[in-house]
Parts: sequence; C-alpha cells; structure tokens
Amino acid sequence: MQLSKPMPDQVPGGGRGPDGPVWPTSGAVGRLQPLGLGEVVLAEPSELGHWQVRNSTRTLPHCIQQVRASGALGNLRRVAEGALDGMRHEGMLFSDSDIYKVIEAAAWDSVRGVSPSVAEFVEEATAVISRAQRDDGYINSWVQGDHPELAWKELRFGHELYCAGHLLQAAVASHRTGSGAGLSAVSNRLLQHLLRTFSLDDGDGRLVGICGHPGVETALVEYYRVTGDSLALKLATRQVDLRGRADVDLPTTGVAYDNRFPLSYFLHHVPVRQRATATGHAVRELYLQAGVVDVAVETQDRELLWASEAIWEDLYDSKTFVTGAHGSRHQDESIGDAYELPSDRAYGETCAAIASFQWNWRLLLATGRARYAEAMERVFWNTIAGAVSREGTEFFYSNALHLRTDHDSAGGDSSLRRLPWYQCACCPPNLARLMATIQAYVLTRDASGVQVQMPFSGRASTCVPGGTVKLALETGHPWEGTTRIEVTECSSTAPWRLSLRSPEWAGSENTRVVLNGRTCDTSRDGSYVSVSRQWRGGDRLEMEQAVPIRVLSPHWRIDAVRECVALQRGPLVYCLEAADLEDGHAIEDVALSSTSAFSPSEPPPKDLEEYVKIAIVAPGEILEGPVRPLYDGNGERQVSRRPLRLTFVPYFARGNRSRIPMRVWVPSHLQEEKNQSSPNDNEA
Repeated sequence: MQLSKPMPDQVPGGGRGPDGPVWPTSGAVGRLQPLGLGEVVLAEPSELGHWQVRNSTRTLPHCIQQVRASGALGNLRRVAEGALDGMRHEGMLFSDSDIYKVIEAAAWDSVRGVSPSVAEFVEEATAVISRAQRDDGYINSWVQGDHPELAWKELRFGHELYCAGHLLQAAVASHRTGSGAGLSAVSNRLLQHLLRTFSLDDGDGRLVGICGHPGVETALVEYYRVTGDSLALKLATRQVDLRGRADVDLPTTGVAYDNRFPLSYFLHHVPVRQRATATGHAVRELYLQAGVVDVAVETQDRELLWASEAIWEDLYDSKTFVTGAHGSRHQDESIGDAYELPSDRAYGETCAAIASFQWNWRLLLATGRARYAEAMERVFWNTIAGAVSREGTEFFYSNALHLRTDHDSAGGDSSLRRLPWYQCACCPPNLARLMATIQAYVLTRDASGVQVQMPFSGRASTCVPGGTVKLALETGHPWEGTTRIEVTECSSTAPWRLSLRSPEWAGSENTRVVLNGRTCDTSRDGSYVSVSRQWRGGDRLEMEQAVPIRVLSPHWRIDAVRECVALQRGPLVYCLEAADLEDGHAIEDVALSSTSAFSPSEPPPKDLEEYVKIAIVAPGEILEGPVRPLYDGNGERQVSRRPLRLTFVPYFARGNRSRIPMRVWVPSHLQEEKNQSSPNDNEA
C-alpha cells in the first residue's frame, strides 16, 4: 500500500496537526491516547521550549554537518554513483542509520519550520538514498559498497534490518508531517523487499531470521499505522516471535565483528514470552521491549504485553541507576546482574536512556499506569538532559555517575567529556529526533478527559468529552513544583476530568490544588490528582507541590555505593563536582557531615548561571591525614576531619567546566544519625 498525503483529523477551533511519532490505531489495546504534534506548543522561554529551539537551531544543523564530515552521507553517495573502486566504507557499518535519524528529526522539526540549509540537506540526502537503493528495494551502503555477497547473510552483526527500520521511521515522519515526499517510494520498495525476503509463517520458504540489533519492530508497526498494510504488522509480530527460538539461526560470517558475544547479548537466548529477566546489550533490550509493546497493543496480545511488563519489573527493581540510566557494564554495553550498579564504571548509554523513555511511553499509553511516566521523567531530566551540552553541539555517549580525579578515558570510555561526535554516532541524532517531538510526550487524553504527564509551559488544544478545549499552561518545572492551567476556551457543556500526575518525589501530603482562587476538593486515582467539572473559559486550576531535597540511600545489595547517599530535588538528581570544592581538594577526600541541614542555593555557581537555577548547599567535611598504606590495620584513627561547605549541582549540568571529576553518591558516615531521624526529606 502506497503512502499518501497525510490528512490529519481536525480539532474544531484548532488543528490537531500531524500524528506524533507513536500513534496507536483505534483498534489497539490501550488506556490513553497521545496528542497530535499540533495540539501542543511549548513556550520558548521555558525549559522544554528553550531546549527544543536549541535542538532546532544548534543540534540538528550540527548533526547534518557531522554526517557529511564523517562520511556517512558519502557512503550512500558512493553506492548511488557506482564509485566503488579504490574507496572503502567510512565509519561504522551501520552509518546509514545516522542519516535516516537526521532526516527523521528534520521531518518532525518541519512542523515548526526548518531552515533552508536543513531543507536542502533533506532533499539532497533523499535523492542520494533513492539512487543508492537497488531495483529490488534493498539498501545498505556497507553491503552494497564493500560486501555485496553478504546481503542478509550477516544477520548477527550486519544491522541491515536495524538500518531498514530507521529508514522506515524517517519515512513515517516525512509522511505524517508532509515533508520529504521522496522517501515514500523508497520506503515502499524497501518494505516490499522485506516482505518478499523474510518469513511471515513457518514453512513459507522465505528467510527465517531476525536482526542482531532490534529496532525494526517499532518501525514496522508504525509503518502499519500509517499505511494500514497488515503485512508490515505481521512481519513485526514475526520478528518478535522468532527471537529466542532455538531453531532460528543468527548467522555470522565473521567479516563484520568477531563472534565473542553470547546469544543473550542479542536477546536471542530465550523466547520473548518466556523471559522475565532484563539482560544483554542495554540498547537492544530496550528497543526490543518498545517493539514488543507496539506489537502487543496492535495485535491485542495481552500476554505479550504482560511479558514486557515482567521485564520492566526486573529492570526497575534492581538494575536501574538513580539517574534512570541503564547499562552497568562497559563490557558488551550490557545491563549486568541484579544490584550491579557501579557508579564509576556505569555505562548508561544515551541511546539506552532514549529507548527507555520510548518504551515507558508505550507502556504508559497501554496501561495508564503512572509509574511509567515517573520513569520517563527521571531518565529525561537526568540522563537525557545531561547527554547534550548547554550549547547543543557536544554529547555524552556513556553517562557515568562518578569520575575520579585521575580518571583516564582511554580505551573507549566516553564518560569524561562530551564530544562533538563519535565514530559510533548513534546518540546525537537520536537526541535530535527525540527533542524534535518532545511536545508529543507531555499530555495524554482518554474518554474521561486530559492528563498532564510532564509539566510544561505552553498551550494545548484538544478534544474532550462533548467538545474541545484550549489550555494555557505555566510551570517552573523541574525547578519548581507549581503548575498553573487556564482554560482559555471550552466548547463542551459536559463535565470532564482534568488530571495532573503527582510525582513520587512530591508526596501526596505536600500537594494543594486551587480552583479559581479557592482550595478545591480533588479525587485521586493512583498518582493522579483530578478535578472533574463542567469547565468554562476563564477557569484557572493550580496545583502546588513542595519540592523537597531528598536524601536517597541505596539498597544494601548495591555494595558499590554502600554507606553513601545521593541528593535529589524534584526530578533532578544532584552531583558534587570538583569545580565547586574549595582549595582544589580532591573529590575522593570529601564526605557529608550532616543529612539534615541542606538548603537551596541561589544564585548557583557563577559559571553555571542561567543554565542551573538552583544548586544545593550541604555541610560536609574534608578527610586528611599522613601518608598511609593502602591497607592499614589502624583503621581511620589517623584521619582528621574538618568542615567543608559543599555545593551540589544537577547531574545534567555536569562536565561543563574545566574541572571534570564528579560524583552522585557521596560517602556519609552518618547512617546511624540518618536511621534515627525521620523523615529524610528536607523542605525547600
């Protein structure tokens, strides 16, 4: 079925605009619905609005510059022009996916308008892709340029389906926004090639195989949602069902990479429906789970949805960093064992954080459970927000929670500083495409009304029971806990419910709701505070929440940070940076001396002004003493302690100054004091 010009539903009094990046069909299993990209507009001076503008004006153009300079576009051009002699593929064998993600980001960004240079790149890249594609629909510059004999023979490491998935995602974005029409024919030829090549049923004579790197599953489902082509959904379902089957080979020729990885790295060791443990390569696991939920809701397969929720339970019970990041090991970029959460060796790949955000969004839509929105907020404001520099042109690939004074980033560790680009450049364009659509993840709706999942400043226009509504929202999130909502227009004469998620960090006892200047009665449905009434233009609702400084203690099984504490204010996890230590003290010599005297600091450190609005001041101590053996039978009797004022800054702001060492978990010798005092939250 061919892609056609999008015809978005219209909301009377305002346009819904294009469908967002995740748009379940009307027949899908689900509790909540997303809003269209045109239904939410972020206020530019706000945190989210400013970040989205920075993404459009700095990050996206930077990504375009880098995919040109890195040779990624040149790889496809070389195939398109048939210039295969004397040149080799540049960069990673899956570099095509970087181009596709940049095109996708530009397509989503076109809702707000893109610069002539961005539009020129999309037109140029689309033309190159079209010319590089084989007549039968196959496209992959590494295979076509260097190893034409390996087409679909290197499923373990070749990333062919992974790249194909990103091309289909770019086509979906282009279709929904009415931009980059040239991808329509390319994507349809590619899909038809996949349907002719890969098995849809046992015994159909086609290739029974999956990709070593999941990702095509979500793309196929979204393509089905756009086109209505049920075979795309069937192929996605087949990819999920084949993964982990003992009779399904995952072939490798040894040309791409050495074959040292276990099948669990590829999530091909146990069938998806039988697994209850998160494992393997973190990005692969989380991309797979996003696809599993997509397939489950569109096929109304509740058993499959429950299987994904079982993986979530395992991951968030014992394998998630306090920053929401995933991936404990540099070895295999893998998730690790239960409670294996080392701060200084944390991998926490940025793409895993984005995949986590996407998976949790799908689970939220499917189930309506606030815990998934809570997980989204944590990973977004800490790991994702910290993965990009304040200028928008440098990025972290991995996200450690502790960098020692003499930390050496040799050997592939990219935690020390943000870099403009990487040889494996999956993360920067992934950030660009997420932030181009971030307004799609802040609100949901259902048959009862509208839910605010992530506080934001801006305006919204959407359907409600009995009509439509326009809202104006204002918040200081993530720094402040108050959200104000004004109903500027409402055509409905029926009552409907306006719900705001009350985050776990706020505590229900610290929440006050005011309607038109008066405290009002609310209902609570789990973590949501709701007001149901016949809303009229001019109604004003305000939810006030305290933003406490929380002292977090790790589970005793996380022995890497035992007897340490972390500070959190609102959704923001804080860290201690060497740049804020007096007299150049080493971060390893610092401890907290009290857990009950913290206070917000305004203004924050001068070199972080306008980027950080609130720091935290805490009483600490510096540990000093004579030179001593590494291990000493005298214990700490020779160690002296003297007071030291400590300043903590948000984790997302780390690494923007000359002194890089930092830590999230800080030693505290006050566990006895902490256990005797209750509660452990400090109002701020």
